[in-house]
Amino acid sequence: MPGRKSQRLSRRTRAARSGPLPTVPGGIPAASLFMPQGYEPGYDYPLLVWLADDGGFDLGRVMTRTSLRNFVAVQPHLAATADVEESVWQAIDQVCDRASIHRDRLFLVGRGPRGTDAFRIACRHADAFAGVVSIGGGFPLEETAFARLRAVRRLPMLLCCQADAAVAAARHTDRTLRLFHAAGAMLGMRIYPGVQDLSRPVLADVNRWIMDEICGPRPAVESECPL
Repeated sequence: MPGRKSQRLSRRTRAARSGPLPTVPGGIPAASLFMPQGYEPGYDYPLLVWLADDGGFDLGRVMTRTSLRNFVAVQPHLAATADVEESVWQAIDQVCDRASIHRDRLFLVGRGPRGTDAFRIACRHADAFAGVVSIGGGFPLEETAFARLRAVRRLPMLLCCQADAAVAAARHTDRTLRLFHAAGAMLGMRIYPGVQDLSRPVLADVNRWIMDEICGPRPAVESECPL
């Protein structure tokens, strides 16, 4: 018999999940939706748009590890032939019709190759997104991602990767950091031991990074130490 803590977590997880959004032709769910615990319809929530292949990705479980209260989240279901960018905008429009969303606080979060897609889409529409996170997906260096340089410079970006992957892709990482430095763009990078790309430490960092972007820098506190 599960303990009380497990039962409470199970109830919290079930309460947070909201299931599929309206279907597309053929009866296939267009996206999965996560509603935060204690949802307040009078508050405009940040929206996380998760790009991940459906296999092995559970939006409710991932958001339980990220934050139960801070965000509304949506995962477009991406078929092999799907236009990823079009699926993103359709999912955003569907969520905004159903929930109270702050349109200036849209964040793209991608896993693996979909992290590269997240970078690509966010750079094309830098004015539309408040930030982009890639978990294990490299920046698309061979494309004109910085064509709208002035807008991209204002777009916060975060790259999370495993230590082994960072070593294996050292040349790509070096080129990425050089590109961002030369362009004056913003890229944070986190490197983690182990192989769990959606582990609690990774997702906790994603939560903190996004909340820092939303809340802005903390005001400086005068030191109490004597001079």
